[in-house]
Amino acid sequence: MLARLPLYWQVFLINGLVFLVATVTLALSPARVSAPVLPREWIVLLGGLAVMLTTNAVLLRASLRPVDRVVHEMQSVDHLHTGDRLPELGEGPGGRLVTSYNAMLDRLDAERSASTARAVAAQESERHRIAQELHDQVGQDLTVVLLGLSQLQRRVPDDVAEEVALLRDSARSSLDDVRRVARELRPGVLDDLGLASALAAMCSDLAVHAGLPVRRTVSPGLPELGPERELVVYRVAQEALTNAARHARATELRLSLARVGDAVVLEVADDGRDAGPIVPGAGLLGMRERASLVGARVRVEPGPRGTTVRLELPLGSAS
Repeated sequence: MLARLPLYWQVFLINGLVFLVATVTLALSPARVSAPVLPREWIVLLGGLAVMLTTNAVLLRASLRPVDRVVHEMQSVDHLHTGDRLPELGEGPGGRLVTSYNAMLDRLDAERSASTARAVAAQESERHRIAQELHDQVGQDLTVVLLGLSQLQRRVPDDVAEEVALLRDSARSSLDDVRRVARELRPGVLDDLGLASALAAMCSDLAVHAGLPVRRTVSPGLPELGPERELVVYRVAQEALTNAARHARATELRLSLARVGDAVVLEVADDGRDAGPIVPGAGLLGMRERASLVGARVRVEPGPRGTTVRLELPLGSAS
């Protein structure tokens, strides 16, 4: 009966019961207090107080312990990984509090997954639209300009032909940049040739345009991941390589993809120096959000010889 009452009334009734027992005991016992209080009477009073406090603490502990556990768990909850649920504790206020807390975490997980999925889907759709516009509109316009400059170079006088040639080379370079950006926005090679070829193309592009060599290791015989999980692996590798090239002051990058036990593990490492403490930003948050959609986890491991971004994708996880 007491366990079904609200926590406030449980504490009130427990304290009232302790005070009632203490009052009845004092009234029926032969103990009396003199004025002034004698030393032996102080011993009796302090002993009675100790018994009251001990009894009160034991009775309240069972009711308030779940509150402390929930508070402790709330302080360590990660909005991307809410962690394990607390064990149920029966039907009292503590048990109801734990049940409500677990239900809240379940709702947070469901809402976060749904909102992240919508955001990632919208992001990929926008990437696809921009890549299509760059390829079909800007790319074609630059191609027309490049052809026109090539024809013009053959018609102009020799003293102007050199300047036209410079313009033509600039247009060709711009066309190459547009195509590269379009590939980064929407990796068609991922759909056409698979994850290993897409990672190889990404590493080659980075080595050409950023001047950073990338040592790539992709283990043969990797299990089929499916389009959504392959896209997550590709995007995490892309973000990690880009961040390392921009901020790590590295001379070499390493990318590996292999099966480790029941998971596929992607590692992107650099040999940068003096990177300082890792401050989670939009890039790292984006990687973690993408990974959470397919049951994976992203960890950033700083070390004395650079930083490693590690993506662990359990093979049993569903997208």
